[in-house]
Amino acid sequence: MTASIFPSFILPLTNVAQVQTELAVPVLSFITLAILLVLSAFTSGSEAAFFSLGPKDKEQLKNDESKSSELVLRLLENPKELLATLLITNNFVNVGIVILSSSLLNHYFGPTKGTDTLLFLLEIVGITFTLLLLGEVIPKIYSTKNSLRIARTMAFPINTIKNIPPLSWLKTFLVNGTNFIQKKAKRRGIKITSDELEQALALTKEDSTSDEEHKILEGIVKFGNTDARQIMKSRLEMTVLSSELNFHHVLEIILSAGYSRMPVYQTELDNVIGILYIKDLLPHLSKEEHFEWIKLIRKPLFTPENKKIDDLLKEFQEKKMHMAIIVDEYGGASGLITLEDILEEIVGDITDEFDSEEIVYTKIDDSTYLFEGKTTLVDMYKILNIDGKEFELNKGDSETIGGFIVEHAGRILKNNEYVLFDNIKFIVESSDKRRVKMVKTVLKEI
Repeated sequence: MTASIFPSFILPLTNVAQVQTELAVPVLSFITLAILLVLSAFTSGSEAAFFSLGPKDKEQLKNDESKSSELVLRLLENPKELLATLLITNNFVNVGIVILSSSLLNHYFGPTKGTDTLLFLLEIVGITFTLLLLGEVIPKIYSTKNSLRIARTMAFPINTIKNIPPLSWLKTFLVNGTNFIQKKAKRRGIKITSDELEQALALTKEDSTSDEEHKILEGIVKFGNTDARQIMKSRLEMTVLSSELNFHHVLEIILSAGYSRMPVYQTELDNVIGILYIKDLLPHLSKEEHFEWIKLIRKPLFTPENKKIDDLLKEFQEKKMHMAIIVDEYGGASGLITLEDILEEIVGDITDEFDSEEIVYTKIDDSTYLFEGKTTLVDMYKILNIDGKEFELNKGDSETIGGFIVEHAGRILKNNEYVLFDNIKFIVESSDKRRVKMVKTVLKEI
């Protein structure tokens, strides 16, 4: 009798214990899942908060003497380490959320017939949506608007986490790996031709971009491919001073020219001996005509014709100079170039009160223009709005319209004679035995 009664008391007690255990496990799992979601939200929010701090926020942190503000600034000193810590922590937490959620879903829905589709939707759609919404989107939006408060709040926890193994080891490995990849990428580099940049510029032109802005961008793209001789002022156009002139004559030329710097030559123009800075004459304006002004000239800068203007600009900056004498292959002076000439290739014409208002070309109609023969080919490209690639490939040593016509024709053309090149008809309007003076260009329709 006793033997039959004893098991009847034991069985109910065993069932109660099993039920309590079965109930406790899901409850603990749900609590853990909630904690992990909160951790995911905080790590995602911290990333948005720290990296959305602006200059004003950082200045406010510097003025704040609290320990949390100091710690925020210290963490921002190593942004790679901070980002690595947040990403590693967030990924670990998210993986934990996915595993625990899948376990709970399998516990309640199990692999029974008819629930496979529902289980798949809950695991893929439900978990992903919940994780993105509660763990990423909402925390980041909130933290971006309250970046200072979140950064101060999370500074101490993040500083603690980044020093705890194995997260600290993974953080170090990730940062070092990123640095290694960046070094390799820099060594390899990306090679882009100027033609590809021009095409990209044409494709990305927006309605909001003005013509002036677009021309500046085009000037920057073509800047490195332009030689000094393409934009120089030729020796025929140079205003120079002879070393044999008396002081009063020099002053007259300076007042007439209106330049701040002028080349000085001795005997012949190919022998440039220096550059006279007009400001150096100011203390000596009252001197007699026999004043030895030649002692005030400064050492000139000489540069070859084929030097790229971007390299010349760097040389100007390094030597703190504004003018260079362009020399040909025989060492003779073929022209001069100034800092203003180089900058005009990017920003367009820069005029001042001394610049001549003389019109160097005349627009007869939309397809016909009248140029001086000494007008440079580069200026012609700008006025006619053409790229000039074919001209650059076939121009030889010529840099002016007149020089191009002579080189292309093989002789100095007489009045009303013409040459055709790249759908442009060059008609000589005026010439003499030495050079082409005036040229009419007619754009022909393709």
